[in-house]
Amino acid sequence: MANTEVLPAGHVKAATERKTRKKFEFPTALTTVAVVTFAVWLAALFIPAGAYEHNEDGAPIPGTYHRVESPLSAGEKLQQLVLAPVNGMYGLRTDTGFVDTEAVGSMFGAVGVVLFILAIGAFISVSFATRSLEVAVGGLAARLREKEKGGLLIATIMVLFSLLGTTMGFSVETFGFYSLFIPLMAALGYDRMVTSVMIIIGALIGVTTSTVNPFATGVAAGEAGVSLGDGIGLRVLLWVLLTGIAVAYTLRYAARIRRDPSASMVGFELDRAEGVGPGASPASGTAAPQERLTGTQKWVLVITAATFVLLIISVIPWSSILGGVTGPADDLHHTTEAKPLWFELNWWFPQLSMLFIIASVVVGLVARMKEREIVKLISQGAADMIGPSLVIVLAAGVSVIMTNTQTLDTILKSVEQAVRGTSAGVFAIVNIVVNLPLSFIVPSSSGHAVLAMPILAPLSDFAGVSRAVTITAFQLGHGLMLMGSPTAVVVVGGLAVTKVGYDKYLKFVLPMLLIMFVVSSVVLAVAAAAS
Repeated sequence: MANTEVLPAGHVKAATERKTRKKFEFPTALTTVAVVTFAVWLAALFIPAGAYEHNEDGAPIPGTYHRVESPLSAGEKLQQLVLAPVNGMYGLRTDTGFVDTEAVGSMFGAVGVVLFILAIGAFISVSFATRSLEVAVGGLAARLREKEKGGLLIATIMVLFSLLGTTMGFSVETFGFYSLFIPLMAALGYDRMVTSVMIIIGALIGVTTSTVNPFATGVAAGEAGVSLGDGIGLRVLLWVLLTGIAVAYTLRYAARIRRDPSASMVGFELDRAEGVGPGASPASGTAAPQERLTGTQKWVLVITAATFVLLIISVIPWSSILGGVTGPADDLHHTTEAKPLWFELNWWFPQLSMLFIIASVVVGLVARMKEREIVKLISQGAADMIGPSLVIVLAAGVSVIMTNTQTLDTILKSVEQAVRGTSAGVFAIVNIVVNLPLSFIVPSSSGHAVLAMPILAPLSDFAGVSRAVTITAFQLGHGLMLMGSPTAVVVVGGLAVTKVGYDKYLKFVLPMLLIMFVVSSVVLAVAAAAS
């Protein structure tokens, strides 16, 4: 009898364990991008190779598409999959467009971004060791909680990042700000989804509605043969509308989880483990709000503030923005055709990486750390960023596969066929849609513009749509996809830093992106009909 009573309980326990084991968990960011890489490579095997003829500026000429023999053998195609992360790291692009690590050409890989992220990790490690940010965040969070200003902070940061995005393409530079906002948002009672969206969407909504951004609007205007000011009223209107939607959507979620932390999509476990966020123990290491900054900690904060201000000021292409310059620009190397002004620094990842490394050493010296301690903290901080760096390298490898298999032009031909012969309003909306897959394959706004605008601009003339509207449609398609794409470095890199699952992020942003698409389509259709 005893055995007959035990067995059912054992069966129940075994069934429960099997049910637990069968529960699906969405893979990490690294695995997700690896799967995407394989899927893109598999698709490239079945997409025929093709090419457009190009003009002297390297832009494709409409109507010149033709099929070509695949430049790669079966073995070389397999090699493209295997070497995609390597090419994504430090592949060089030749004059023919082929990307390879053993070629002679310009840098195509993301090694600059990777070094930048490692340098940020080093700076975070050293500065956090002084507890200056910890104490400052505790005091600031207490004041904001008392005045219920958390929502205002979120809105301000999103609008600021959006403004930087619409004027100068500010996006990957946001990696440096996670170290500041993760603890601050947690102390205010917000989860890491709020932090992720505040930074990622805040910057990318600006890029989506670029007004004078030389790496998107400037390149597209140059390819379309119009001035940078053409259509700026429409772009400003869309910037106001879409930024407003993004801020309102984020604030709605933020207010909900402030009232009910159990409504969080990602939970607060990571923050509680670090002694911040709802339910955290005050004794777990978080600085008490009344704790005062020491003189050394104040100097560390001054160095931190100066570093981030210099980060922003040094990358702004003042000459292109103030001079309204259109034409070739390269957001991979952050260069434009405009002659730099006397005060313009024109820094990019090499200089920014060293900025944070030098700042790390200076902070260590100001805090009177020993040489071995500084080196140890720098090494530990860089090591903490290896995960996000690998995600970025894999994402960059996707574009290499499509480039080297010569399937990009074939996809572009499909885009050309999709928009040809449509009415003005339909052309504008279809223009957004056809640019979505191109943005997935070519996350670079300048690269996307050079690829698509020489084809789309002449077609807009036949549809009776102004080229300025076509530029805006291109930007919307590029940006809307970018905000949810696993090939976008800003997205997957940011999520890897905050440790927010890509599936949960996608669940959050998809309704917002759908709302933005509908609003953008209506506005653009009206503008196209009016033009």
